[in-house]
Amino acid sequence: MASVAIGSSEQYNYDIVRKFTIMALIWGAVGMLVGVTIASQLAWPFLNFDIPYITFGRLRPVHTGAVIFGFGGSALFATSYYIVQRTCQTRLLSDGMASFTFWGWQAIIVLAALGDVMGYSQGREYAEMEWPVDLLITVVWVTYAIVYIGTIMKRKEPHIYVANWFYLAFILATALLHIFNNLAIPVSLTKSYPLFAGAQDAMTQWWYGHNAVGFFLTAAFLGMMYYFVPKQAGRPIYSYRLSIVHFWALIFMYMWAGAHHLHWTAIPDWTSTLAATFAIMLLMPSWGGMINGIMTMSGAWDKLRTDPIMRFLIVALSFYGMSTFEGPMMSLKDVNALSHYTDWTVGHVHSGALGWVAMISFGAIYHMLPRLWDTQMHSIKLMNVHFWLATIGTLMYITAMWISGIMQGLMWRAYDDYGNLQYSFAESVAAMHPYYAMRALGGAVFLTGMLLMLYNCFMTIRQAKSMPAGGLAASAA
Repeated sequence: MASVAIGSSEQYNYDIVRKFTIMALIWGAVGMLVGVTIASQLAWPFLNFDIPYITFGRLRPVHTGAVIFGFGGSALFATSYYIVQRTCQTRLLSDGMASFTFWGWQAIIVLAALGDVMGYSQGREYAEMEWPVDLLITVVWVTYAIVYIGTIMKRKEPHIYVANWFYLAFILATALLHIFNNLAIPVSLTKSYPLFAGAQDAMTQWWYGHNAVGFFLTAAFLGMMYYFVPKQAGRPIYSYRLSIVHFWALIFMYMWAGAHHLHWTAIPDWTSTLAATFAIMLLMPSWGGMINGIMTMSGAWDKLRTDPIMRFLIVALSFYGMSTFEGPMMSLKDVNALSHYTDWTVGHVHSGALGWVAMISFGAIYHMLPRLWDTQMHSIKLMNVHFWLATIGTLMYITAMWISGIMQGLMWRAYDDYGNLQYSFAESVAAMHPYYAMRALGGAVFLTGMLLMLYNCFMTIRQAKSMPAGGLAASAA
């Protein structure tokens, strides 16, 4: 395929992919910086400087929103628009609607962060935004669905590649989750009250909360995996049949697992037991997908020695397998009795967030960037350094939280010979301090890698703009 100039004359709309890719990098750096800040505040509380706007309670949702929806969401928009065009061999349904999803999504992230800092919040995990922002999310998301589904409907390739199935499930499920979790009665421009109350409200929230992880942070990134792992390895997916089984089993089972977050609460016992049962069953399709991705490397393992992108993708799959073993295990009531409300949960979440979501996104962005700007990466050495910083930072973080969390659980349930609690809560907090410091250090190491990536990618873009088109993208198209 002959090289084409960067712009609207391209066969595909890569302009929108470039915009989302750049914002994924920026939001990744911003969100991780806020994460390191609040981790440091937990270890050294004076760092909030008694300023209410930057206390942990207000910055924590800024961190989750920026990394999940800013970094992760922008990476998903970028890769989904990139993959659907290339696998369907057609341009996006509407350039204008795609552009609206970009500007609308960025506005949502900014408004959500401002609302969090100013104290406007529903108090719902991963859904703190008040009703005006929720309405904007709905409009942007429906537009996204129209663009994505419309592009598939006008495809030139008769087959719908499996990555598009996972993105479709993510788009439809996220719409369903968002609408029902945010049913509320507005009382002012900045305040509303949820339609549900009590145990029903908690069950609705964790149906949403767990499936935000299940569909936004798992199914969608599996779509990313099913495209970029075979593409980077230069080999077909190991088993297409397994990918279809993986898809349908995952989509069916994930929806029912959310209530395992509510063990030992006021909800009916059978509800959390049923959720835990589905969580255990989720282990099978999850590991099926991991094995499918790793086995795709058969005959191409030598690439791990020289290709940092391949390392990111394979380590991401390894963390996906580990996280999807740990999650079902923690849903067991006997294990949950120890882990509930402890830092073990934080460690589990970040083994998935840093090890799986961030790593697979880094690999995908490094794969796309030279093709989007028709150039070579500025520095392979910096990519290698980034890989090791990301891996070491993740391991430091989750190890600190595992030790801290299990220690918390054991201290909280320890009794002396007289049947009294052996440790006060303050003593358990003091015991956590070295691990909180280690967590902050691990986050700082990971953030350093993210900043190196930001520098490397922007140098790549700058060198592309100073060179004539006709390089890597033409040969790779």
